[in-house]
Amino acid sequence: MSAPTIDNRLTRALAPVGLLPRGLQPRVRSLILGRVVRFVGTAGLVVEELRPERAIIVVRNRPAVQNHIGSVHAAAIALVAETATGFVVGMNLPDAVVPVIKSMTIDFVKRARGDLRAVADLSEEQRSLMATTERGEVTPAIAVTDADGNQPIACRLVWAWTPRRR
Repeated sequence: MSAPTIDNRLTRALAPVGLLPRGLQPRVRSLILGRVVRFVGTAGLVVEELRPERAIIVVRNRPAVQNHIGSVHAAAIALVAETATGFVVGMNLPDAVVPVIKSMTIDFVKRARGDLRAVADLSEEQRSLMATTERGEVTPAIAVTDADGNQPIACRLVWAWTPRRR
């Protein structure tokens, strides 16, 4: 059984992006989502890919997000992981519910070098659960890698959804 495709505010806002040339899509997608979630725009995150089953978000190692040793700040590393998981969850929830982060656990295991890329994935089973259940929780698979291909953090983010208040 394949997961249903959800028609929600997020998928509708991003639908026209698919009509643009591939090279423009990440920039336009990032601008749109940076307006929806302002902190994403402030941090300058790049939304490389966003589909119901996968989100890829990049934070560039630039002075605005660096720590005292010239690498991406711990808070920005957490932000890229939270954003990737949050957007992939948001792609799969009907408008009648609201997603909220329930918990975030991050272990910093190695110094990050260069830009960071967060890849968050949902299984078909997780996506089906989200589409058919009024409330629940899900833990997307998430990997954050640096420019050398290393994983500087190990993380686990649990998202919940509940009915939207009227």
